[in-house]
Amino acid sequence: MNRIIEGGCLCGAVRYRCTSEPLVRSLCHCRTCRRTAGAPSVAWVIFRSSDFAFSAGEPMHHRSSPQVQRTFCGQCGTPLTYQRNAESDTIDATTASLDYPDEFPPTREIWISHKLAWESLNPSMQAYPESSRQSQSASATEDRAVDIRRTGE
Repeated sequence: MNRIIEGGCLCGAVRYRCTSEPLVRSLCHCRTCRRTAGAPSVAWVIFRSSDFAFSAGEPMHHRSSPQVQRTFCGQCGTPLTYQRNAESDTIDATTASLDYPDEFPPTREIWISHKLAWESLNPSMQAYPESSRQSQSASATEDRAVDIRRTGE
């Protein structure tokens, strides 16, 4: 049986659960994530959409760009998820909104080209100037995406 991973907003109005381990764990430095969260960077865990569901309350939705939808709690404002139209089979949840975020540390840093000058990189993590997908060739990216979905890595 798969482990249940749960999380939600600060006030408890919106809760979610996932029935699989994250596919990827990232720390994002992009301007949009920073501005949306009001933070210098945002940690994300990426799950299969089919294993993710909101279990209590209904989040508010916001299009931060034409291809991206984010959710947040309409009562307390906690950022919850990120989902690209082109990748509807996965959903990113903010690591800090998990009930046990310490169990899911990031393994890579992305969009370091947008990183604030005063924020330090973690030398133990892989770092990518932009998305880790954009840092690889198109065919390698497709191969990696297939591998991630097959192995759950």
